[in-house]
Amino acid sequence: MTRPRILVVGAGFAGVECVRRLERKLAVDEADVTLVTPFAYQLYLPLLPQVASGVLTPQSIAVSLRRSRRYRTRILPGGAIGVDLKAKVCVVRTITDQLVNEPYDYIVLAPGSVTRTFDIPGLTDHAYGMKTLAEAAYIRDHVIAQLDLADASDDPTERASRLQFVVVGGGYAGTETAACLQRLTHAAVKRYPRIDPSLIKWHLIDIAPKLMPELGDKLGSSAQEILRKRGIDISLGVSIAKAGPEEVTFTDGRVVPTRTLIWTAGVVASPLIATLGAETVRGRLAVNAEMTLPGSDGVFALGDAAAVPDEIKGGEGAVCPPTAQHAMRQGRHVADNVIAALRGGPMYPYAHRDLGLVVDLGGRDAVSKPLGIELRGVPAQAVARGYHWSALRTNVAKTRVMTNWVLNALAGDDFVRTGFQARKEAKLKDFEFTDAYLSPEQVRARVEGSGRVD
Repeated sequence: MTRPRILVVGAGFAGVECVRRLERKLAVDEADVTLVTPFAYQLYLPLLPQVASGVLTPQSIAVSLRRSRRYRTRILPGGAIGVDLKAKVCVVRTITDQLVNEPYDYIVLAPGSVTRTFDIPGLTDHAYGMKTLAEAAYIRDHVIAQLDLADASDDPTERASRLQFVVVGGGYAGTETAACLQRLTHAAVKRYPRIDPSLIKWHLIDIAPKLMPELGDKLGSSAQEILRKRGIDISLGVSIAKAGPEEVTFTDGRVVPTRTLIWTAGVVASPLIATLGAETVRGRLAVNAEMTLPGSDGVFALGDAAAVPDEIKGGEGAVCPPTAQHAMRQGRHVADNVIAALRGGPMYPYAHRDLGLVVDLGGRDAVSKPLGIELRGVPAQAVARGYHWSALRTNVAKTRVMTNWVLNALAGDDFVRTGFQARKEAKLKDFEFTDAYLSPEQVRARVEGSGRVD
């Protein structure tokens, strides 16, 4: 008899926690575990803004999945682009651009999310995202390049457009990105004697009426006050009407000359979910409290891609938010339920009480709400960095991050760019490969062998 095949899709917080739990709890010959991911590392997403600002190196938050020899999971380098639930086959496009059919007995869908975009003229052609490690590193290069190019230019119009920066999205990602990058430019411009520091302007805009509403009115207002004191212009109830290569038009009619539009206005579930042809809730796969897909044998889903019922909040339609805190715990819980299904035991519903929120605004500035306690300044910063540091999965990653923090605090930044800007610029549409997925019909044709998908 062949061993049961467990296929885990995605190496984010949910997928990696699930795999590691399976490895610890399954007997060596009890099942074969395969992890589908294009990159053999787990990305610690909450610290991406610190990579963009140069506080952390990219390698410090990319936790290797191959470092330990005791793990036995097979890593399949590629991206899942379709799932046939009836045939129990996942279609994977490998990093060599080949399509392979990967059969499974149990599948754990944790493909995460992609940047949410809207039908705004010029958005995907001219905006940068903040969802991948490559984007964070690229944005750092781009921002420093704008200072270099402004310093080299004698054209006042060009200078004005290069020294204004727009961040769309008043959630955690957008707020921390604007805060961290503003600190970068504020420190860097001191090394450019030809540039007037007052010309550098950062704009943070969001269509919502409040900045980070999850923090509550007091902490949200504190965060706004901190950013405004730094000179960041915050506009709420405003979005982008259109984007161009050298200017952005806001929905309130303002036209801002800029070469830097960073889009962080939310996320949506991975396009992989649409290939299943199953019921969704606001784009996320509709699952039950055990995180199984009703009507489908051996299918589990969690994290950003699944609408997992929130048993703690209760109420009709309450689902867990797409946060790392929930994803990590769901990963471990799903692993337990997969093992229970494998062994014929009972599965249990997922329930977790939110531990709070942390927002690192760079330097000594932060706002945090651990266990409902509102903190500001240095205490909030200590909680924020302590939480992130403890959540890193390996001691190597913890050492790298702590070393980076200490070194940056003592020595500052060298404002070095690595030369990404020397070639064709890459924008939002170039990083997340959202056009790579199949339709449900293409998946079925591929699996049945009655059609070819190129």
